[in-house]
Amino acid sequence: MFLIVGYVIILVASLGTFAVHGNVFALWVPTEYIAIMGLLVGGFIASNGPKVLKSAIGSLGLALKGSKFNRALYVDLLSLLYEILAKVRKEGLMSIENDVENPGSSPIFAKYPVLAADHHLIEFTCDYLRMMVGGNLNAFEIENLMDMEIETHHQEAHQAPHAIDEIGQAMPAFGIVVCVMGVVNTMGSVGEPPAVLGKMVAGALVGTFLGILISYGFVGPLASQIKQKITESGKIFQVVKVVLLASMNGYAPQIAVEFGRKVLFSTDRPTFLELEQEIKSRKG
Repeated sequence: MFLIVGYVIILVASLGTFAVHGNVFALWVPTEYIAIMGLLVGGFIASNGPKVLKSAIGSLGLALKGSKFNRALYVDLLSLLYEILAKVRKEGLMSIENDVENPGSSPIFAKYPVLAADHHLIEFTCDYLRMMVGGNLNAFEIENLMDMEIETHHQEAHQAPHAIDEIGQAMPAFGIVVCVMGVVNTMGSVGEPPAVLGKMVAGALVGTFLGILISYGFVGPLASQIKQKITESGKIFQVVKVVLLASMNGYAPQIAVEFGRKVLFSTDRPTFLELEQEIKSRKG
């Protein structure tokens, strides 16, 4: 939503101010638009493999959607982890074996449908709970493995916005290419009247205008929005990590979820009392 609002402001600020003292239709040179968009698409395809292209296309919707990562979601996550760890503390690690192996039929996971719909999160959580049940790895080894998996997820997720940002940085240069082609065409028509030559030069400069505007006004903000959404989506795995590690190190479920609460961004972090009251109400 904010991306669209920003785009509208950019267009009004650029085209609107130009229209005050000039003819905005002078910027409509179809061949310049075709050339600049062709260079954008061609450069993007040439620079990336099929996986990145598919990921980039799929991430476009991410920039337009509101974030689902808010205080309510994290309260659900901490409550879910508390329930699992409380069951472990009361009945032993083997008591969650069925929940871990079949999260889709688990009564605990069923209480949190929004979290259960996030397959990557559930897979991440269940994988490490399964390792805890197996008892073959210590907390230090699991922490290293978690860090590597989170880092891998981070790198993979950032390939798409990085590719978008890279092509955005190339757009001013593509604009110059289009402009130079227009100037070359103009130089071949030096015998024309000044009014005609002026119009041809103005048309060529539209290419430079488009390259810069598309780069910093459209592609750059798009890549930035996607990066921010990806960064937000990675925080949830850090919460799971610190809560499970705290439990493995012997902390009670209530203290373990407090570890997770502390790593949240301030805008999404419930207070200690809010989380405690929420957990008590769900237990009741």
